[in-house]
Amino acid sequence: PLGRLGASVLGIDPVEDSIRIAQLHSSHDPDLRDQVSYRACTLEELSGEGEAEQEEQTETQFDAIVASEVVEHLADLETFAISCSHVLKPGGSLFITTINKTNLSYALAIVVAEQLLHIVPRGTHDWEKFVSPVELERLLESNGFLVQSVQGMLYNPISGAWSWANSTAINYALHAVKQDDETMDSSTPPGDHHEATHS
Repeated sequence: PLGRLGASVLGIDPVEDSIRIAQLHSSHDPDLRDQVSYRACTLEELSGEGEAEQEEQTETQFDAIVASEVVEHLADLETFAISCSHVLKPGGSLFITTINKTNLSYALAIVVAEQLLHIVPRGTHDWEKFVSPVELERLLESNGFLVQSVQGMLYNPISGAWSWANSTAINYALHAVKQDDETMDSSTPPGDHHEATHS
């Protein structure tokens, strides 16, 4: 969808089979040939390449990162946040969708989705890796981001559709912007940042 809107998109995944399937799908749409490309790599690898190329004064940073249903599978969120900061331009946007760490999310994402309805394979999720909006916001803001909004999301397993929700108790979307050095120097001291209200 981002490619069809005119964006130049790079899709990454560490699993080569996932990249091959994505390339196969996009090959059936000639309009996307020049807009969307794929690479089998991690964000950390991309971040390392970006740092090396920046030293050679080559423009490699991105305007936006979309990490949808990714952070709940990561062992090291701090490294993820640092890598996002490395590959984003100042003022660039980070969009994350993930699962909150609540008793309700455990019941629905693991017990219902995995064990009862088998919507996803058993063992897909580890509740210990789920992250609350407040925790994610704190992590991002300590790594040079300013969180703009947090919005709850709901999945309807019957229709297969997502919709916005007032509550972030299960799934939520977060939008953060990378601050430039000047903005960070003049920003409020740590601990005085505005905290979004989460349900």
